[in-house]
Amino acid sequence: MSDNDIALKPKAKVKLKLDKPKLYKVILINDDYTPREFVIMILKAVFRMSEETGYRVMMTAHKLGSCVVVVCVRDIAETKAKEGIELAKGMGFPLMFTTEPEE
Repeated sequence: MSDNDIALKPKAKVKLKLDKPKLYKVILINDDYTPREFVIMILKAVFRMSEETGYRVMMTAHKLGSCVVVVCVRDIAETKAKEGIELAKGMGFPLMFTTEPEE
């Protein structure tokens, strides 16, 4: 070997372990002022639910006081909840969505 030769050693392979993102629940809170049809419309528009699924989610929240609408990563959950609240507020309704970590 000459002085200009460089001995190359293979690098050790590093495996990165990525944790799955923590999931959050979007929860629909029942109120006595927002019409049922409007709640279903919001569920269809924001959460892309069918009429039947929206009706079942709305009725569950109506009977139990709240209902999990969707479980997803934090950014999406917070964005969907905010979008639903803002649409309702724009129409003068106090519809409320909250987010919380899934256990």
